[in-house]
Amino acid sequence: MTMKEKMTGNPETLQVITMGCSKNKVDTEHILAQLEGRYEILPEDWAGKVDNLLINTCGFIGDAKEESIQAILAQVARKSEGEVGKILVFGCLSQRYMSDLPGLIPEVDAWYGARDFNPLLRALGVKDRSITASQRRLSTPSHYAYLKISEGCDRRCSYCAIPYIRGAHRSVPIEELVAEAEALAAKGVKELIVIAQDTTFYGLDLYRRRALAELLQKLSEVEGIEWIRIHYSYPADFPEDVLDQMAHNPKVCKYMDIPLQHIADVVLDNMHRHVNGAWTRELIRKMREKVPGVAIRTTMIVGHPGEGEEEFQELLDFVKEARFERLGAFTYSEEEGTWGAKHLEDNVPQEVKNDRLDRLMTLQGQISLECNLARVGSEIRVIVDDFSDGVFVCRSEFDSPEVDGEVLVRYEPELFCNADPYSFVGDFLKVRVTGADEYDLIAEVIEI
Repeated sequence: MTMKEKMTGNPETLQVITMGCSKNKVDTEHILAQLEGRYEILPEDWAGKVDNLLINTCGFIGDAKEESIQAILAQVARKSEGEVGKILVFGCLSQRYMSDLPGLIPEVDAWYGARDFNPLLRALGVKDRSITASQRRLSTPSHYAYLKISEGCDRRCSYCAIPYIRGAHRSVPIEELVAEAEALAAKGVKELIVIAQDTTFYGLDLYRRRALAELLQKLSEVEGIEWIRIHYSYPADFPEDVLDQMAHNPKVCKYMDIPLQHIADVVLDNMHRHVNGAWTRELIRKMREKVPGVAIRTTMIVGHPGEGEEEFQELLDFVKEARFERLGAFTYSEEEGTWGAKHLEDNVPQEVKNDRLDRLMTLQGQISLECNLARVGSEIRVIVDDFSDGVFVCRSEFDSPEVDGEVLVRYEPELFCNADPYSFVGDFLKVRVTGADEYDLIAEVIEI
Protein backbone atom coordinates (compact mmCIF):
# COMPACT_ATOMS: atom_id res chain seq x y z
CA MET A 1 0.00 0.00 0.00
CA THR A 2 1.32 3.43 -0.96
CA MET A 3 1.50 6.39 1.43
CA LYS A 4 -1.41 8.03 -0.39
CA GLU A 5 -3.58 4.93 0.06
CA LYS A 6 -2.76 4.83 3.76
CA MET A 7 -3.75 8.47 4.18
CA THR A 8 -6.80 8.68 1.91
CA GLY A 9 -7.90 5.15 1.10
CA ASN A 10 -7.64 6.01 -2.62
CA PRO A 11 -5.04 4.49 -4.97
CA GLU A 12 -2.45 6.69 -6.62
CA THR A 13 -3.09 7.63 -10.23
CA LEU A 14 -0.97 6.44 -13.14
CA GLN A 15 -0.73 7.62 -16.74
CA VAL A 16 1.34 6.04 -19.53
CA ILE A 17 2.30 7.78 -22.77
CA THR A 18 3.56 5.43 -25.49
CA MET A 19 5.69 6.67 -28.37
CA GLY A 20 6.77 4.83 -31.49
CA CYS A 21 5.71 1.50 -32.91
CA SER A 22 3.14 -1.18 -32.13
CA LYS A 23 5.85 -3.23 -30.40
CA ASN A 24 6.13 -0.47 -27.80
CA LYS A 25 2.35 -0.53 -27.48
CA VAL A 26 2.47 -4.22 -26.53
CA ASP A 27 5.17 -3.55 -23.92
CA THR A 28 2.97 -0.88 -22.36
CA GLU A 29 -0.03 -3.21 -22.33
CA HIS A 30 1.93 -5.89 -20.49
CA ILE A 31 3.18 -3.38 -17.92
CA LEU A 32 -0.27 -1.95 -17.30
CA ALA A 33 -1.65 -5.44 -16.71
CA GLN A 34 0.81 -5.81 -13.82
CA LEU A 35 -0.32 -2.49 -12.32
CA GLU A 36 -4.09 -2.89 -12.50
CA GLY A 37 -5.65 -2.79 -9.06
CA ARG A 38 -2.66 -1.00 -7.56
CA TYR A 39 -3.22 2.29 -9.37
CA GLU A 40 -6.08 4.20 -10.90
CA ILE A 41 -4.98 4.11 -14.55
CA LEU A 42 -5.78 7.29 -16.45
CA PRO A 43 -6.17 7.71 -20.24
CA GLU A 44 -3.07 8.44 -22.29
CA ASP A 45 -4.42 11.87 -23.28
CA TRP A 46 -5.23 12.82 -19.66
CA ALA A 47 -4.37 16.49 -19.08
CA GLY A 48 -5.22 16.84 -15.38
CA LYS A 49 -3.24 15.98 -12.28
CA VAL A 50 -1.52 12.60 -12.03
CA ASP A 51 0.68 11.04 -9.34
CA ASN A 52 2.88 8.86 -11.57
CA LEU A 53 3.57 9.30 -15.26
CA LEU A 54 5.42 6.74 -17.43
CA ILE A 55 6.74 7.53 -20.89
CA ASN A 56 7.60 4.63 -23.23
CA THR A 57 10.00 6.18 -25.73
CA CYS A 58 11.16 5.51 -29.29
CA GLY A 59 14.80 5.94 -30.33
CA PHE A 60 14.77 4.54 -33.87
CA ILE A 61 15.46 7.52 -36.17
CA GLY A 62 15.92 11.25 -35.81
CA ASP A 63 12.26 12.29 -36.09
CA ALA A 64 11.17 9.61 -33.60
CA LYS A 65 13.87 10.61 -31.13
CA GLU A 66 12.88 14.26 -31.38
CA GLU A 67 9.22 13.36 -30.84
CA SER A 68 10.10 11.38 -27.70
CA ILE A 69 12.26 14.20 -26.33
CA GLN A 70 9.46 16.70 -26.90
CA ALA A 71 7.00 14.40 -25.13
CA ILE A 72 9.32 14.17 -22.11
CA LEU A 73 9.82 17.94 -22.00
CA ALA A 74 6.05 18.51 -22.21
CA GLN A 75 5.54 16.33 -19.14
CA VAL A 76 8.43 18.04 -17.33
CA ALA A 77 6.56 21.31 -17.90
CA ARG A 78 3.43 19.76 -16.38
CA LYS A 79 5.51 18.63 -13.41
CA SER A 80 6.86 22.15 -12.88
CA GLU A 81 3.26 23.37 -12.69
CA GLY A 82 2.38 20.80 -10.04
CA GLU A 83 0.28 18.65 -12.39
CA VAL A 84 2.57 15.59 -12.29
CA GLY A 85 4.18 13.85 -9.31
CA LYS A 86 6.85 11.42 -10.55
CA ILE A 87 8.04 10.96 -14.14
CA LEU A 88 9.56 7.59 -15.09
CA VAL A 89 10.96 7.14 -18.59
CA PHE A 90 11.73 3.81 -20.27
CA GLY A 91 12.01 2.30 -23.74
CA CYS A 92 14.35 2.63 -26.71
CA LEU A 93 15.41 6.25 -26.30
CA SER A 94 16.47 5.83 -22.69
CA GLN A 95 18.18 2.53 -23.53
CA ARG A 96 20.17 4.20 -26.29
CA TYR A 97 21.14 7.34 -24.37
CA MET A 98 21.12 6.15 -20.75
CA SER A 99 24.47 7.79 -20.00
CA ASP A 100 23.40 11.21 -21.33
CA LEU A 101 19.71 11.77 -20.61
CA PRO A 102 19.71 11.95 -16.79
CA GLY A 103 22.12 14.87 -16.89
CA LEU A 104 20.26 16.61 -19.71
CA ILE A 105 16.78 16.26 -18.19
CA PRO A 106 17.27 15.99 -14.40
CA GLU A 107 13.57 16.61 -13.73
CA VAL A 108 12.84 13.00 -14.70
CA ASP A 109 12.78 10.88 -11.54
CA ALA A 110 14.13 7.65 -13.05
CA TRP A 111 15.25 6.20 -16.38
CA TYR A 112 14.93 2.56 -17.46
CA GLY A 113 16.06 0.69 -20.56
CA ALA A 114 13.98 -1.00 -23.21
CA ARG A 115 13.77 -4.29 -21.30
CA ASP A 116 14.08 -3.07 -17.71
CA PHE A 117 10.50 -4.04 -16.91
CA ASN A 118 11.07 -5.70 -13.55
CA PRO A 119 13.11 -2.78 -12.14
CA LEU A 120 10.42 -0.40 -13.39
CA LEU A 121 7.67 -2.50 -11.82
CA ARG A 122 9.57 -2.75 -8.54
CA ALA A 123 9.80 1.05 -8.46
CA LEU A 124 6.01 1.05 -8.73
CA GLY A 125 5.55 -1.48 -5.95
CA VAL A 126 5.28 -4.72 -7.95
CA LYS A 127 7.74 -7.40 -6.85
CA ASP A 128 9.21 -9.61 -9.60
CA ARG A 129 6.06 -10.49 -11.50
CA SER A 130 6.64 -11.97 -14.93
CA ILE A 131 6.30 -9.44 -17.74
CA THR A 132 5.96 -12.24 -20.31
CA ALA A 133 2.68 -13.43 -18.80
CA SER A 134 -0.33 -13.53 -21.10
CA GLN A 135 -2.15 -10.74 -19.23
CA ARG A 136 -2.64 -7.56 -21.23
CA ARG A 137 -4.49 -4.30 -20.63
CA LEU A 138 -5.46 -3.52 -24.22
CA SER A 139 -4.97 -0.03 -25.58
CA THR A 140 -6.43 -0.98 -28.98
CA PRO A 141 -10.15 -1.42 -29.66
CA SER A 142 -11.23 -4.64 -28.00
CA HIS A 143 -11.68 -6.60 -31.26
CA TYR A 144 -8.03 -6.54 -32.39
CA ALA A 145 -4.63 -6.79 -30.71
CA TYR A 146 -0.96 -6.90 -31.59
CA LEU A 147 0.86 -10.14 -30.76
CA LYS A 148 4.64 -9.67 -30.35
CA ILE A 149 6.25 -13.00 -31.15
CA SER A 150 9.91 -12.12 -30.55
CA GLU A 151 12.20 -9.44 -29.20
CA GLY A 152 15.41 -8.04 -30.66
CA CYS A 153 17.02 -8.66 -34.03
CA ASP A 154 19.99 -10.59 -35.40
CA ARG A 155 20.05 -8.64 -38.65
CA ARG A 156 22.69 -5.98 -39.06
CA CYS A 157 21.23 -3.62 -41.63
CA SER A 158 23.76 -0.82 -41.99
CA TYR A 159 21.27 1.99 -41.28
CA CYS A 160 19.43 0.45 -38.30
CA ALA A 161 20.17 0.90 -34.59
CA ILE A 162 17.53 -1.54 -33.33
CA PRO A 163 19.92 -4.50 -32.72
CA TYR A 164 22.07 -2.22 -30.56
CA ILE A 165 19.03 -1.05 -28.62
CA ARG A 166 16.96 -4.22 -28.33
CA GLY A 167 19.67 -6.86 -28.45
CA ALA A 168 19.70 -10.26 -30.12
CA HIS A 169 16.64 -12.02 -31.49
CA ARG A 170 14.66 -13.95 -28.85
CA SER A 171 11.54 -15.87 -29.88
CA VAL A 172 8.62 -16.37 -27.52
CA PRO A 173 7.73 -20.10 -27.34
CA ILE A 174 4.72 -21.17 -29.37
CA GLU A 175 2.83 -22.44 -26.32
CA GLU A 176 3.17 -19.04 -24.59
CA LEU A 177 1.91 -17.21 -27.68
CA VAL A 178 -1.04 -19.57 -28.01
CA ALA A 179 -1.88 -18.98 -24.33
CA GLU A 180 -1.69 -15.23 -24.91
CA ALA A 181 -3.91 -15.53 -27.98
CA GLU A 182 -6.43 -17.56 -25.98
CA ALA A 183 -6.46 -14.89 -23.26
CA LEU A 184 -6.97 -12.19 -25.87
CA ALA A 185 -9.76 -14.14 -27.57
CA ALA A 186 -11.47 -14.49 -24.18
CA LYS A 187 -11.49 -10.67 -24.00
CA GLY A 188 -13.25 -10.48 -27.37
CA VAL A 189 -10.26 -10.09 -29.69
CA LYS A 190 -11.03 -11.39 -33.19
CA GLU A 191 -7.96 -10.19 -35.11
CA LEU A 192 -4.32 -10.79 -34.21
CA ILE A 193 -1.61 -8.66 -35.81
CA VAL A 194 1.63 -10.62 -35.57
CA ILE A 195 4.62 -8.34 -35.00
CA ALA A 196 8.36 -8.50 -34.25
CA GLN A 197 11.49 -6.82 -35.49
CA ASP A 198 11.56 -9.64 -38.07
CA THR A 199 8.61 -12.06 -38.00
CA THR A 200 10.08 -14.45 -40.58
CA PHE A 201 13.13 -15.08 -38.34
CA TYR A 202 10.78 -16.51 -35.71
CA GLY A 203 11.81 -19.84 -34.21
CA LEU A 204 15.41 -20.08 -35.37
CA ASP A 205 16.77 -19.56 -31.85
CA LEU A 206 14.31 -21.92 -30.12
CA TYR A 207 13.63 -24.61 -32.69
CA ARG A 208 16.56 -24.30 -35.11
CA ARG A 209 14.08 -23.71 -37.91
CA ARG A 210 11.84 -20.93 -39.15
CA ALA A 211 8.56 -21.65 -37.40
CA LEU A 212 6.28 -18.76 -38.37
CA ALA A 213 4.04 -20.98 -40.52
CA GLU A 214 3.68 -23.47 -37.66
CA LEU A 215 2.82 -20.62 -35.30
CA LEU A 216 0.19 -19.28 -37.70
CA GLN A 217 -1.46 -22.69 -37.84
CA LYS A 218 -1.54 -22.98 -34.04
CA LEU A 219 -2.94 -19.45 -33.64
CA SER A 220 -5.64 -20.15 -36.22
CA GLU A 221 -6.88 -23.00 -34.02
CA VAL A 222 -7.67 -20.61 -31.16
CA GLU A 223 -11.44 -20.32 -30.83
CA GLY A 224 -12.65 -16.77 -31.45
CA ILE A 225 -9.72 -15.65 -33.59
CA GLU A 226 -10.93 -15.01 -37.14
CA TRP A 227 -8.15 -12.96 -38.76
CA ILE A 228 -4.37 -13.23 -38.38
CA ARG A 229 -2.26 -10.57 -40.06
CA ILE A 230 1.54 -10.60 -40.49
CA HIS A 231 3.75 -7.51 -40.17
CA TYR A 232 7.49 -6.79 -40.45
CA SER A 233 8.67 -9.66 -42.64
CA TYR A 234 12.25 -9.69 -43.93
CA PRO A 235 12.88 -10.67 -47.56
CA ALA A 236 16.15 -12.65 -47.18
CA ASP A 237 15.53 -16.41 -46.79
CA PHE A 238 11.78 -15.80 -46.74
CA PRO A 239 9.99 -19.00 -45.55
CA GLU A 240 7.66 -19.92 -48.38
CA ASP A 241 5.51 -22.15 -46.17
CA VAL A 242 4.13 -18.87 -44.81
CA LEU A 243 2.68 -18.23 -48.28
CA ASP A 244 1.04 -21.68 -48.14
CA GLN A 245 -0.66 -20.67 -44.89
CA MET A 246 -1.78 -17.40 -46.43
CA ALA A 247 -3.12 -19.12 -49.52
CA HIS A 248 -4.96 -22.00 -47.82
CA ASN A 249 -5.71 -21.04 -44.20
CA PRO A 250 -8.86 -18.89 -44.25
CA LYS A 251 -7.92 -17.17 -41.01
CA VAL A 252 -4.56 -15.88 -42.29
CA CYS A 253 -5.17 -12.60 -44.11
CA LYS A 254 -3.92 -12.26 -47.67
CA TYR A 255 -1.79 -9.35 -46.54
CA MET A 256 1.99 -9.15 -46.44
CA ASP A 257 3.97 -6.37 -44.81
CA ILE A 258 7.54 -6.74 -46.10
CA PRO A 259 9.91 -3.75 -45.91
CA LEU A 260 12.08 -4.09 -49.03
CA GLN A 261 13.90 -0.73 -48.61
CA HIS A 262 15.31 -0.62 -52.18
CA ILE A 263 15.84 -2.54 -55.41
CA ALA A 264 19.21 -1.33 -56.78
CA ASP A 265 21.98 -3.83 -56.05
CA VAL A 266 24.56 -1.25 -54.96
CA VAL A 267 22.13 0.26 -52.46
CA LEU A 268 20.98 -3.10 -51.12
CA ASP A 269 24.63 -4.08 -50.70
CA ASN A 270 25.38 -0.87 -48.80
CA MET A 271 22.33 -1.52 -46.65
CA HIS A 272 23.55 -5.05 -45.78
CA ARG A 273 20.16 -6.48 -46.77
CA HIS A 274 21.59 -9.85 -47.96
CA VAL A 275 19.42 -9.84 -51.08
CA ASN A 276 19.78 -8.33 -54.54
CA GLY A 277 17.30 -6.90 -57.00
CA ALA A 278 16.79 -10.18 -58.84
CA TRP A 279 15.99 -12.03 -55.60
CA THR A 280 13.54 -9.31 -54.60
CA ARG A 281 11.71 -9.35 -57.92
CA GLU A 282 11.43 -13.15 -57.81
CA LEU A 283 10.08 -13.08 -54.27
CA ILE A 284 7.34 -10.61 -55.20
CA ARG A 285 6.48 -12.74 -58.24
CA LYS A 286 6.13 -15.83 -56.01
CA MET A 287 3.90 -13.96 -53.57
CA ARG A 288 1.57 -12.86 -56.35
CA GLU A 289 1.55 -16.35 -57.88
CA LYS A 290 1.09 -18.40 -54.71
CA VAL A 291 -1.38 -16.03 -53.02
CA PRO A 292 -3.69 -14.61 -55.72
CA GLY A 293 -5.14 -11.29 -54.61
CA VAL A 294 -2.56 -10.70 -51.88
CA ALA A 295 -2.14 -7.07 -50.76
CA ILE A 296 1.56 -6.25 -50.33
CA ARG A 297 2.70 -3.41 -48.12
CA THR A 298 6.32 -2.28 -48.23
CA THR A 299 8.59 0.57 -47.21
CA MET A 300 11.47 2.18 -49.08
CA ILE A 301 14.39 4.38 -48.08
CA VAL A 302 15.47 7.10 -50.52
CA GLY A 303 18.75 8.96 -50.44
CA HIS A 304 20.76 6.12 -48.90
CA PRO A 305 24.52 6.24 -49.60
CA GLY A 306 25.08 4.70 -53.01
CA GLU A 307 21.79 5.94 -54.45
CA GLY A 308 22.48 8.13 -57.45
CA GLU A 309 19.85 9.25 -59.92
CA GLU A 310 20.25 5.99 -61.86
CA GLU A 311 19.60 3.86 -58.78
CA PHE A 312 16.63 6.00 -57.83
CA GLN A 313 15.18 5.64 -61.32
CA GLU A 314 15.56 1.87 -60.97
CA LEU A 315 13.53 2.11 -57.76
CA LEU A 316 10.80 4.08 -59.53
CA ASP A 317 10.71 1.53 -62.35
CA PHE A 318 10.45 -1.32 -59.85
CA VAL A 319 7.55 0.33 -58.02
CA LYS A 320 5.76 0.79 -61.36
CA GLU A 321 6.37 -2.87 -62.14
CA ALA A 322 5.46 -4.35 -58.73
CA ARG A 323 2.37 -2.15 -58.17
CA PHE A 324 2.36 -2.43 -54.40
CA GLU A 325 -1.06 -1.93 -52.87
CA ARG A 326 0.59 -0.07 -49.96
CA LEU A 327 3.92 1.73 -49.83
CA GLY A 328 5.52 4.06 -47.32
CA ALA A 329 8.90 5.75 -47.68
CA PHE A 330 11.48 7.65 -45.66
CA THR A 331 14.56 9.68 -46.40
CA TYR A 332 17.83 8.19 -45.16
CA SER A 333 18.75 9.29 -41.64
CA GLU A 334 22.31 8.64 -40.51
CA GLU A 335 22.14 7.05 -37.06
CA GLU A 336 25.13 7.15 -34.75
CA GLY A 337 26.54 3.77 -33.79
CA THR A 338 25.36 2.02 -36.95
CA TRP A 339 27.68 0.48 -39.54
CA GLY A 340 26.50 3.00 -42.10
CA ALA A 341 27.35 5.98 -39.92
CA LYS A 342 30.85 4.60 -39.37
CA HIS A 343 31.68 3.49 -42.90
CA LEU A 344 29.43 5.26 -45.43
CA GLU A 345 29.34 8.93 -46.36
CA ASP A 346 25.88 10.50 -46.15
CA ASN A 347 26.49 12.31 -49.43
CA VAL A 348 22.97 12.81 -50.83
CA PRO A 349 21.84 16.38 -50.03
CA GLN A 350 18.64 16.61 -47.98
CA GLU A 351 16.88 18.62 -50.68
CA VAL A 352 17.61 15.80 -53.16
CA LYS A 353 16.32 13.23 -50.66
CA ASN A 354 13.12 15.24 -50.19
CA ASP A 355 12.61 15.61 -53.95
CA ARG A 356 13.06 11.86 -54.47
CA LEU A 357 10.63 11.12 -51.65
CA ASP A 358 8.03 13.40 -53.27
CA ARG A 359 8.51 11.76 -56.68
CA LEU A 360 8.22 8.26 -55.24
CA MET A 361 5.11 9.00 -53.19
CA THR A 362 3.44 10.80 -56.11
CA LEU A 363 3.96 7.69 -58.21
CA GLN A 364 2.67 5.44 -55.44
CA GLY A 365 -0.37 7.68 -54.93
CA GLN A 366 -1.44 7.02 -58.51
CA ILE A 367 -0.83 3.27 -58.15
CA SER A 368 -2.81 3.14 -54.90
CA LEU A 369 -5.71 4.97 -56.54
CA GLU A 370 -5.72 2.56 -59.49
CA CYS A 371 -5.58 -0.46 -57.15
CA ASN A 372 -8.52 0.87 -55.15
CA LEU A 373 -10.56 1.72 -58.25
CA ALA A 374 -10.04 -1.85 -59.47
CA ARG A 375 -11.87 -3.06 -56.35
CA VAL A 376 -15.07 -1.14 -57.16
CA GLY A 377 -17.87 -3.64 -57.67
CA SER A 378 -16.22 -6.37 -55.61
CA GLU A 379 -17.82 -7.94 -52.55
CA ILE A 380 -15.63 -8.13 -49.45
CA ARG A 381 -15.84 -8.98 -45.77
CA VAL A 382 -14.99 -6.14 -43.41
CA ILE A 383 -14.67 -5.65 -39.67
CA VAL A 384 -16.21 -2.56 -38.07
CA ASP A 385 -13.59 -0.51 -36.21
CA ASP A 386 -15.70 2.52 -35.30
CA PHE A 387 -18.86 4.51 -35.99
CA SER A 388 -18.74 8.25 -36.70
CA ASP A 389 -21.10 10.77 -38.32
CA GLY A 390 -23.47 8.13 -39.63
CA VAL A 391 -20.72 5.97 -41.11
CA PHE A 392 -19.18 2.65 -40.09
CA VAL A 393 -15.38 2.88 -40.29
CA CYS A 394 -14.29 -0.60 -41.40
CA ARG A 395 -11.32 -2.57 -42.74
CA SER A 396 -10.99 -5.57 -45.03
CA GLU A 397 -8.38 -8.32 -44.71
CA PHE A 398 -6.26 -6.17 -47.04
CA ASP A 399 -6.11 -3.24 -44.58
CA SER A 400 -4.15 -3.08 -41.33
CA PRO A 401 -5.22 -0.66 -38.59
CA GLU A 402 -3.38 2.65 -38.12
CA VAL A 403 -1.29 2.37 -41.30
CA ASP A 404 -3.70 1.58 -44.18
CA GLY A 405 -6.90 2.98 -45.61
CA GLU A 406 -10.45 2.31 -44.47
CA VAL A 407 -13.71 1.02 -45.90
CA LEU A 408 -16.47 3.53 -45.19
CA VAL A 409 -20.01 2.14 -45.00
CA ARG A 410 -23.06 4.33 -44.41
CA TYR A 411 -25.35 3.20 -41.62
CA GLU A 412 -28.83 2.44 -42.97
CA PRO A 413 -31.11 2.10 -39.91
CA GLU A 414 -33.69 -0.12 -41.63
CA LEU A 415 -31.02 -2.65 -42.63
CA PHE A 416 -29.90 -2.90 -39.02
CA CYS A 417 -33.42 -2.98 -37.51
CA ASN A 418 -32.75 0.47 -36.04
CA ALA A 419 -30.22 -1.03 -33.64
CA ASP A 420 -27.60 1.10 -31.93
CA PRO A 421 -24.84 1.40 -34.57
CA TYR A 422 -22.12 1.36 -31.90
CA SER A 423 -23.21 -2.17 -30.98
CA PHE A 424 -21.80 -3.36 -34.33
CA VAL A 425 -18.23 -2.23 -33.59
CA GLY A 426 -16.09 -5.38 -33.74
CA ASP A 427 -18.60 -7.23 -35.93
CA PHE A 428 -18.06 -8.44 -39.49
CA LEU A 429 -20.16 -7.23 -42.42
CA LYS A 430 -20.30 -8.26 -46.05
CA VAL A 431 -20.22 -5.20 -48.30
CA ARG A 432 -20.04 -4.22 -51.96
CA VAL A 433 -17.46 -1.59 -52.93
CA THR A 434 -19.12 1.34 -54.71
CA GLY A 435 -16.38 3.98 -54.80
CA ALA A 436 -12.72 4.64 -54.10
CA ASP A 437 -10.06 7.29 -53.70
CA GLU A 438 -6.30 7.01 -53.17
CA TYR A 439 -6.67 5.88 -49.57
CA ASP A 440 -10.20 4.67 -48.79
CA LEU A 441 -13.05 2.64 -50.22
CA ILE A 442 -16.77 3.45 -50.11
CA ALA A 443 -19.11 0.47 -49.74
CA GLU A 444 -22.69 -0.57 -49.06
CA VAL A 445 -23.94 -3.37 -46.85
CA ILE A 446 -25.18 -6.53 -48.54
CA GLU A 447 -25.16 -8.89 -45.55
CA ILE A 448 -25.03 -8.47 -41.78
